Parts: sequence; C-alpha cells; structure tokens
Amino acid sequence: MYSSAIRLNFRKLCKMAGAKLEAVPSVDIEEGVFKYVLIKVYGNDDSLNKNIVRGYADCQWHSDIYDRASESCKGLGLETECLGGGRIEHNPNLKLIKVYGYSQGFGKADHAETRRILLDKFPLYSIEISDEGY
Repeated sequence: MYSSAIRLNFRKLCKMAGAKLEAVPSVDIEEGVFKYVLIKVYGNDDSLNKNIVRGYADCQWHSDIYDRASESCKGLGLETECLGGGRIEHNPNLKLIKVYGYSQGFGKADHAETRRILLDKFPLYSIEISDEGY
C-alpha cells in the first residue's frame, strides 16, 4: 500500500506533466511542400502522452525536423519518440492539405492519425491522405 504522501506526489507529477504536454502545440507546419514527422511526446511516465505533427520546409531530412522538435520538448522536460514521417503539401489559399509518402529513416507515419491531428488545427480544410509517393 502506498502512503498518502507518495500518492500526493504522484498526482502532483502527473498534473505537471499534463500541463507541460498542453504547452506543446499539436501542429507546427509551414506552407508549401515539405517533409513531416509524427512524434509521440510524453513525460517521465508514458501514461500521459500526445502525438504532434511537425513539418518545416527548411529541413532537408526527416531527422532534422525530429531533432528540432525533440530539443524543444526536452527543454520542457518531456521525452519524444518519432512514430514515422512522410510529406505534406499545405495550400492555405485552397484550404487543402495532402499527407502522403514515407520517411526512409523513420518509416511511414500513420497518415490517418496525422490527418486527425491536423483536422483539430484546420477544421475547415480538406485533408487528403495517401500511401503513394515519396
């Protein structure tokens, strides 16, 4: 049986981890065509986590995107795991996002999960997914 002090400490840690996770935006992508990664972010305890989407046109490799996002999360005391990658075509004028392809280094991200996350940020967009292309 755990003491009440240990339970209270655990609840406090979970609350802090939850607040840190909330501070991490679910989506950070640019306009145009670029590589992206799907990342799992979590605290010390993997039971509190969320998936995020990151894509930057100035990054040549999927690993560059992951490294940038990972460093940002580590600054908040959070851990990360890359769940895969692909490409995104983001056209805000047409309110259209296309998610497709894969990462040679990380494998193919779950594009359906990526679409779900993107729809939260861009609810008025048409978001298409495909396993075709690189």
